[in-house]
Amino acid sequence: MKPSLLNSISGLELIARVIVEGFMSGSNKSQSVGAGQEFSQYRNYQPGDDLRQLDWKMFARTERYYIKEAEIETNITVKFMLDASHSMAYTEGDVSKLHYAKVMMAALAYLARKQGDTFGLYAVNDQAIQSVLPRFEQQQFIRFLTELVKVTGEGSWDKSKNIEQLYDHHGKEMIVFITDLYDDSEDLQKFISRLKTKRNEVIVFHLMGIHETAFDFDGSFTFEDLETGVKTKADSRAQQSEYQTRVNTWLSASRSWMLEKQINYQLVSMDFAIEDVLRNFLTQRKRLVR
Repeated sequence: MKPSLLNSISGLELIARVIVEGFMSGSNKSQSVGAGQEFSQYRNYQPGDDLRQLDWKMFARTERYYIKEAEIETNITVKFMLDASHSMAYTEGDVSKLHYAKVMMAALAYLARKQGDTFGLYAVNDQAIQSVLPRFEQQQFIRFLTELVKVTGEGSWDKSKNIEQLYDHHGKEMIVFITDLYDDSEDLQKFISRLKTKRNEVIVFHLMGIHETAFDFDGSFTFEDLETGVKTKADSRAQQSEYQTRVNTWLSASRSWMLEKQINYQLVSMDFAIEDVLRNFLTQRKRLVR
């Protein structure tokens, strides 16, 4: 995944299409991010009914004609929310967390478009909230990508009243939030908690770099907090075990808290291919909604 491709609308669109068409081929054609069609009930055949809806297995068992009805859920609104604070500029190899998040969002938005779902974008930091309001229109995906390409990791998480607009929910919604969960005074946790309502579904993709998690640097380094600028000297070899323990405790607590709030928590390691991350998520989601 070349960062240069992510800085153009055509490049991001190409990557999203390749990823989605790849995991939708063959046995994965039924993968979906939003709503779908569920079996409801049988009813007796009546003259004029579409013969294609006849259930021949039921006829074989009962020698009577039955129509298999399906209850079609209305398409939902998918709101993609992106943590655009400076910590998301953290890079491993040539790819930052923000690059990784943009590809995930582009692919999921491409899939939502194919399903006919309404979708929109909100990229948030304390500098601005960049948004593409949810719509179902021919040009919505291009609008989405145009704004997504512009997003840069700056400042810190927004704590102002401007963020209140993101709690405005209408009807059945799915909220997909991609973040590294780095904040001050649990502001992100409070934000996520307010996103969840009885009517909507909230999915949090928590991005972590493999070196960031393992702290497998060799020697003494000076580490800088991307949002506060605070610098800390550390001997990675001496502090690796303590660091890993603290990170694992934090990840476990984050998962437990979100499960308790009925929030779908997905820990994502940046060394995993994005297509594999999304394929695993959609397979799991398909099992959950059956």
